[in-house]
Amino acid sequence: MSPGPAADCPFCPRLAAFRAANRTSLPDFHNAPVRGHGAGPAARLLIVGLAPGLRGANRTGLPFRGDRSGDLLWETLAQAGWTDADIHVTNAVKCVPPENKPLPAEIAACAPFLRAELAALPAPAILALGRVAHDAILRAAGLKPSGHPFAHGAIHVLGDGRRLFDSYHCSRYNVATGRLTPAMFRAVIGTISAAGAAAS
Repeated sequence: MSPGPAADCPFCPRLAAFRAANRTSLPDFHNAPVRGHGAGPAARLLIVGLAPGLRGANRTGLPFRGDRSGDLLWETLAQAGWTDADIHVTNAVKCVPPENKPLPAEIAACAPFLRAELAALPAPAILALGRVAHDAILRAAGLKPSGHPFAHGAIHVLGDGRRLFDSYHCSRYNVATGRLTPAMFRAVIGTISAAGAAAS
């Protein structure tokens, strides 16, 4: 498990209040910050999303487990030959936000946790799912997003030599609207594998 906030993290009052409300309305759910999960320092690929989904990671306590975003992510990775032993998954924001839209201050409040994850997880490839994750990764790496603009399919080299790969988020909304098709997502995962980060 990655470094992360405590179960009762108070840093973002709006998110803490939303967690508390969800504990009443959805008592069987995790309803707490969701830490990164996976292969840890052995990971060849670190995947960073936006935030836990209300009925996905906020329910299961594991990033990208339990909703359609996760289904597409894991199916695509498996088709490309990746296994759980190769991957670590986390989010830029650790708590589920209302309407899946974290505020800039909430993204900033979680930045130290993502920075600690990048330091602890030396995966040679990082996949950013969406612009928010992309920008958060760059800031955590000490780089300016303006110098590395987000674009689906883009590849950026971080200061330590690791490569950052961009994809639109594999959310149900993006897939339903055609902004991201399964073929587009397979192409990004294929590029990561072809770039030398594939599982051994």
